[in-house]
Amino acid sequence: MKRKCPDTNCAFPEMVIKDGCFRRKEDSKTIQRFRCKICGRRFSHATFSEAYRHKRRRVNTPLLRLLCSGVSLRRSAILLGVHRKTVERKLPFLARRSSRLNQKYLQRMKGRIHNIQIDDLITKENSKLKPLSVSIAVDEDRRMILALEVSQIPAFGTLATIARKKYGHREDEHLHGLTRLFQKVTPILSPEVVVKSDEHQRYPWYVTAYLPRAKHLTFKSERGSIAGQGELKKVAFDPLFAVNHTCAILRANVNRLIRKTWCTTKDPKRLEDHLEIFIFFYNHRLLKKRSTPL
Repeated sequence: MKRKCPDTNCAFPEMVIKDGCFRRKEDSKTIQRFRCKICGRRFSHATFSEAYRHKRRRVNTPLLRLLCSGVSLRRSAILLGVHRKTVERKLPFLARRSSRLNQKYLQRMKGRIHNIQIDDLITKENSKLKPLSVSIAVDEDRRMILALEVSQIPAFGTLATIARKKYGHREDEHLHGLTRLFQKVTPILSPEVVVKSDEHQRYPWYVTAYLPRAKHLTFKSERGSIAGQGELKKVAFDPLFAVNHTCAILRANVNRLIRKTWCTTKDPKRLEDHLEIFIFFYNHRLLKKRSTPL
């Protein structure tokens, strides 16, 4: 770590010296202290840490594993012996750190991704009358999750009339979600990438607009299988198996996405945070330990 005075008004922030150390009680680590020779500001290695002033550092890694293993926030708090609000506050923190590492990892893959699959996973915001769409892009060759975007959509089918009567008009933000998805993945894709998707009417326009040199292949949607959380298809060969299997993994390992569950999303932003954490765990832990992710 580069030793530098944290005071932005300091004239010579590099002129710092060691100023003792202290033992951090939370994780039993010895932390080096420093002092600026110009302004007299005292600081330590912990000052520049993402977990600065965290009182429960030991639960960060176990909490990340639990959240990506089908465990709810409340049950995670019980298992780790912390308050529920501690888990709620650590969720955005873990999401920010995971997002930074995910972006750094994707930059190393720039130009090496030649086949992707895109799809949408439907979940809910506290009620089936308030559905959410999770747009997902998956690297077909490596099975890596490239990006996930959450957007609210109005209720459809037989629930549309009931939803309008109970909650009024609900904005359709799916277009904004697809826009953010393609803005994320376009810079890291090969210009001649092959894009596979179902016959959703909105996909061709985005592929043409953001990936004009890409080849877009569409396939008819098939009936889902109960064994695969409704995401795996009842066919001998599924051309969109990579993205469908990834959606099934999401439903099995993210508690709020499981079908017929007590746990639901109250705030779409927290769902985005939870999914960002899962992307990190999936790409960096599951894919590196197994040739076929489970």
